[in-house]
Amino acid sequence: MLAFEWIIGLLLGAVLLSALARRLQVPYPTFLALGGMLLAFVPSGPSWTLEPDLALALFVAPVLLDAAFDTSVRDLRNNWLPVSTLVFVAVGLTTASVAMLVHWLLPDMPWAAAVALGAIVAPPDAAAATAILRQVKLPYRLLKILEGESLLNDASALLIYRVAVGAVAVQHLKWSEHAPSIAFALIGSLLAGYLCARLWTPLTRRITEAPSAIIVQFAGTFTVWIVAEHIGLSGILTIVVYAITLARTSPAQMPARLRVPTYAVWETMVFVLNVLAFVLIGLQLRPIWERLDDPVRWKYCLVAAAVLGIVILTRIAWVMSYGAVLRLVIARRLLHPERPMTAPTFQGGIVVSWCGMRGIVTLAAAFALPENFPYRDLMLLTAFTVVLGSLVIQGLTLRPLITALRLRDENPVTSEVARARAAAYRAALNEIDGDPSEAAELLRLEYRALLLGAGDDGGVSSSELPADPLRRRAIRAARQSILTLRESEEIGDDAFHQLEEELDWAELSARG
Repeated sequence: MLAFEWIIGLLLGAVLLSALARRLQVPYPTFLALGGMLLAFVPSGPSWTLEPDLALALFVAPVLLDAAFDTSVRDLRNNWLPVSTLVFVAVGLTTASVAMLVHWLLPDMPWAAAVALGAIVAPPDAAAATAILRQVKLPYRLLKILEGESLLNDASALLIYRVAVGAVAVQHLKWSEHAPSIAFALIGSLLAGYLCARLWTPLTRRITEAPSAIIVQFAGTFTVWIVAEHIGLSGILTIVVYAITLARTSPAQMPARLRVPTYAVWETMVFVLNVLAFVLIGLQLRPIWERLDDPVRWKYCLVAAAVLGIVILTRIAWVMSYGAVLRLVIARRLLHPERPMTAPTFQGGIVVSWCGMRGIVTLAAAFALPENFPYRDLMLLTAFTVVLGSLVIQGLTLRPLITALRLRDENPVTSEVARARAAAYRAALNEIDGDPSEAAELLRLEYRALLLGAGDDGGVSSSELPADPLRRRAIRAARQSILTLRESEEIGDDAFHQLEEELDWAELSARG
């Protein structure tokens, strides 16, 4: 009963913290990290543990699927160069820098363990950065670069992490020996994620009850992750491809009465999992702190602070260097970008370099280390320090920094939504064209008013809405129109999902 009371209290406290974070316009993971740290030192606090092998699957799989589902393939392709350099080069440099620093500070730490620590703290977190970036008018391209990086850098970092953890077990680290398994994991994960999504959709099509459908979605996500890990693939990369493929196929097949509650439940679960991750990792700090004597305790704190510093500085150094070199190459006409905005700006580089907050993936990877792993206590303490430090230092200063830089908002989503909405209403009008009934005429008047931008005052009141079957037929035509626009890449996924939500509520209002 006491554990249940603690869970209720923690969830309610997390809700209050997230409300405070929104009011102060800072990322809610910042306050969760602070709360987790304070909870660790509450004398009568709970003592909860979790199996290390369960951490990544429980915390990362659903959070990653939720982020990947909304990812725009078009925007990833348009920004492949900056995203790929952040995913591979920035992660690699951060891992190497941390490994060398820690091995220098602790010469008796195995190199493989040092590399594992570097991989743990290397990937920035999506939720922390976008929680701020969506509150300010940041250039659309920068937002897409950061979202693409946070989606894919987990895969590159955890591939290194898995190799390093395995190398500790065999007590040597030779990358040449692991190259075939890495290649198999990369190629196999891409194929497995795509095939799982293609098979999953027809298998679950007959599930029409929202509770059953949502449970099956969560079970499917965990199943894909577990199977991928058991056969030696990358669970993260498999889930990313699985989610992106589902996002391209499910909108045309899932009815609104399933999609609306599904999105609400997933958003809630992502929040709950973030709460549990910060709480559980925070609770591990107390036993670690208590079993260390004072000299070792402060030595570990010094190492953790040094790692936090090198993580922040390495990202700044790489992002600013990349931007300077690319601007020089473009200025000398050695590279001709397709669009002028492709060239990185100095102000944009500052924002990207400062968006290095760590989060749930770092916490889960540290927690997933085997119990007998060398320096596991240090690595848990360091991981939490990096997460907490980056969220506090960068998270609390990112919004003022963006405001001071006065970056221009070049967001194409608004114009894409306007064009797609007009096309959708024209498709709806064409669908009911020729119907002589009074209900059809009322519906045509409503859609024509919307096409002319008449707004609520110029529309049709709810008491005058025409018959539901006719409206649902028009909505199906409108939905097919925006699906076609997304397939042709005339609109991106952001615009598509915004209009999808509008049509979903219109369909539900027609009592379908």
